[in-house]
Amino acid sequence: MTRIGNVLYGARNVDEAVRFYRDVLGLAVTFQDGGRFATLDGGGTTFAIAGPEEDLTGGEPAVSFKVDDVAAMTARLTAAGALLVRGPEEGPDGVRAVLRDPAGNPLVLYASRQ
Repeated sequence: MTRIGNVLYGARNVDEAVRFYRDVLGLAVTFQDGGRFATLDGGGTTFAIAGPEEDLTGGEPAVSFKVDDVAAMTARLTAAGALLVRGPEEGPDGVRAVLRDPAGNPLVLYASRQ
């Protein structure tokens, strides 16, 4: 099964970005791992902020798709014209890969550890 896991933004300063989206837009923080990564409740879609250590797309916004098998979905997407940028690789919370769709837009695939 594939579903949108989050919309991902990179930030040089996660705390500053969290303050902006929490205090100005009113999004509730659902998770924060120091300056590495944070998630906020976007009203049905998770809004994720990645610090420099976790920025997988060089600062470009990306949609992250949660999948059952990152390697299999990576193969399927590249066979259909996507470009593999990075991975599949083990990350702090599971397996992930970064690709670009045929139009050049970045996307992230991930699967959580069981």
